[in-house]
Amino acid sequence: MSETFKALVLEEGKKAPVASLRQLEQAGLPDGEVLVRVSHSSLNYKDGMILKGLGRLARKYPHVPGIDLAGAVLESSDGRYRPGDAVVLTGWRVGEAHWGGYAQLARVKADWLVPLPDGLSPKQAMAVGTAGFTAMLAVQALEDHGLLAGEAEEVLVTGASGGVGSVAVALLARLGFHVAAVTGRPENQGYLEDLGARAVVPRQALSGAPGKPLLSERWAGCVDAGGGHMLAHVLAEMRYGGSVAACGLAGGATLNTTVLPFLLRGVNLLGIDSVMCGFESRVRVWQRLARLLPGSALEAMTTEIELAQLPDYADRILNGKLRGRTVVVLG
Repeated sequence: MSETFKALVLEEGKKAPVASLRQLEQAGLPDGEVLVRVSHSSLNYKDGMILKGLGRLARKYPHVPGIDLAGAVLESSDGRYRPGDAVVLTGWRVGEAHWGGYAQLARVKADWLVPLPDGLSPKQAMAVGTAGFTAMLAVQALEDHGLLAGEAEEVLVTGASGGVGSVAVALLARLGFHVAAVTGRPENQGYLEDLGARAVVPRQALSGAPGKPLLSERWAGCVDAGGGHMLAHVLAEMRYGGSVAACGLAGGATLNTTVLPFLLRGVNLLGIDSVMCGFESRVRVWQRLARLLPGSALEAMTTEIELAQLPDYADRILNGKLRGRTVVVLG
């Protein structure tokens, strides 16, 4: 018998998609080897863009957004998963080209899932979510390019109050780095210090340096969650041989710099994409996240909302008014 379930559905509108809560039939789900009962999802910047019809990230309607999900397997034709298994999904264009996590049921490809790591609940997994997964990839990229923890190794995190930035601050602090967190909201200083930041840098201090591609060397590494003019400024302040793991476009895709940071200081610009990551790597990343992030840190950075609140919270995340991670409860 086909089960009915609640979902947030986007329909094409004249100027922007129109979101509504609907009861859907299980038989109408897209193809996939695994049927998951979703208990939690999360709200990411990309979700906000999809909900508001920006960037044409979702092109087919009706559509169920939500770029990640956590829950339990109901049915599976793939031997890796059995009914009752706890699973998590990030990336793979779920919520864009394929119906995503803003529904109580999701049918997805088995290759997109990983087992929920020991030590993480579904809620905690979505407090990490795509943003935290991306942050871990960024931190590992810096480590792979020679960044070692130590008092002299000052590492910058831009967009630190957001989802990627908050998790990056907590991870880097946990690993023993001296973390400087950039935020445009002074009221978040205490929040960032509680996550482990040793210094909080006002966003305006990194407002860009037109005509100055090289400034005084300062940062041994950087997780850049914003892009745009701030990234150009950070590149100009990198120490010799330092690396920037770039994973955000909130500040725009234009990069106004020169080759001088790369030629004269050997700076590495590392692009981070949470989609292009194979199954074995995903499992290792999730297991490391489960080991490194204490539940208290995840609780401190998490706000819970319901499906009906998503359109309003989409406006907030696009306007930079949300802090940390926003978990959507579907159970």
